[in-house]
Amino acid sequence: MTGKTTRPPRARKSFVWTTRRWLRVGVAASLAVLAVLGGTGAWVLGRTATISYELSDVRSPALSTAFRLESALLNQETGIRGYGLTGTPEFLEPYQRGLTDQNAYTAQLAQLLEGDTRALDDLKTVQDAVSRWQERIARPVAASPPGATSPLTTERAAEAKAAFDTVRQAMAGQQERLRAERARTRSDLAATIRLRNWVFATIAAVIALLAALVFEGLRRGINRPLEQLASDARTVAGGDFGHPISSAGPADLRRLSSEIDFMRRRLVRELAFSEEARRRLDAQTADLQRSNAELEQFAYVASHDLQEPLRKVSSFTQLLQRRYGGQLDAKADQYIGIAVDGANRMQTLINDLLDFSRVGRVHHDPEKVDLDAVMERTLAALSVGIEEAGASITHDPLPTLVADPTQMGMLWQNLIGNAVKFRRPDRAPEIRVTAARDGELWRFTVTDNGIGIAPEYAEKVFVIFQRLHTKDVYPGSGIGLAMCKKIVEFQGGTIAVDPEYRDGTRISFTLAPEPLQAPSSSTIAEATRATAEHAP
Repeated sequence: MTGKTTRPPRARKSFVWTTRRWLRVGVAASLAVLAVLGGTGAWVLGRTATISYELSDVRSPALSTAFRLESALLNQETGIRGYGLTGTPEFLEPYQRGLTDQNAYTAQLAQLLEGDTRALDDLKTVQDAVSRWQERIARPVAASPPGATSPLTTERAAEAKAAFDTVRQAMAGQQERLRAERARTRSDLAATIRLRNWVFATIAAVIALLAALVFEGLRRGINRPLEQLASDARTVAGGDFGHPISSAGPADLRRLSSEIDFMRRRLVRELAFSEEARRRLDAQTADLQRSNAELEQFAYVASHDLQEPLRKVSSFTQLLQRRYGGQLDAKADQYIGIAVDGANRMQTLINDLLDFSRVGRVHHDPEKVDLDAVMERTLAALSVGIEEAGASITHDPLPTLVADPTQMGMLWQNLIGNAVKFRRPDRAPEIRVTAARDGELWRFTVTDNGIGIAPEYAEKVFVIFQRLHTKDVYPGSGIGLAMCKKIVEFQGGTIAVDPEYRDGTRISFTLAPEPLQAPSSSTIAEATRATAEHAP
């Protein structure tokens, strides 16, 4: 071994380029070619327009005006010759009209031929010849008195013929040159149109070629690698995690393929780890289900079996209180009262725990529940306490939900009962219940003018057996709002105390039109432990 390290073969430069670089170079080259062809096309179009303008607005009108000028000069010559031979004034009319037309056509030709030196020279030659003829022949004859033959006509007949022949020759030369210029312009226009057609045909061919090149480049450089990548990804997604991800195409696509293959390899490792974790989790789940079932059975049996000894304790302590009350000393009567009260409180706690544990575990099939009817039954059940407190209760029209009617009754009974119970001593309770649609849920509020709940206790009141007052001031087990929270959450909603409301208590909660989740088994181990802690 020589100790030299072998470097990997260097990738070709084309494979180092990314898709963005390929696109930039391709677009730049295409734009450059199209810019050159577009500039050529624009020049050809401009040239065509210029020649067309020169032909239609200069050469052809100039030739037509030259013919009209010739006609005006012929009218002058005819009029002068007729007037000179006959002396009749009517012959001067063509002459006068010819002079007017001559001036107009001469000015029009000068404007059309502006910048064309040779054509303007031809026009000046015509004007000079016409001026000589007019000076020697036309104006003197026209100045002769009418009614008789002008002697100048006879005297200068030969000169008049020669002078007007010169005019004709000048006009013929001018017209011949104008015809030649028009023919040349037509030839230039035809050649420019052919060039224009070739240029635009070339542009169309180049665009088609560029489109074909772009399509083929995208197909080979992007579509085919992406299709291969998608095929490999589908194979891996189908469960063949050992299938490698091939890389092809530009650098960024190959880098993407490498990243996906790295992710595949990592998923293989994570899958192996999660499979082992799943096996352990399955075993723990089985143990947990068995433990939950045993705990539920224990809670049910314990709560029911506790009823009998509690009834005996309560009955005998009450019997002892009735039979021997007042016969023993005051301390004994106090002890007996404490025992009776503790037995009654324990029985109440056990019954409340049973009700609490049934929420979400022991339930009826959901059905359509008219909350207005549930509210009326609740108010009827609480009618004695409502009358004693002088409470005023109003509510909005309440909706119909798919729910457990027993749980809905417990919810309203606890909320309305609390609003009546926790009232101010100097004010009759006023309770207002509202209902409004809130997206897919219904939002309810129960507002009263009672003693209120301090913001720092807004969360604590929903914990089971958490009381803000002693049982001597306000009776109860401290389980009502905890049960409301459990019922609301079972119905897919949330419940909370409005900390912004200061004139009493406002509890806001939401309910779904239907239960959002199926009931699940639950334990009451925490409640049982709390019962033991709060038992007298």
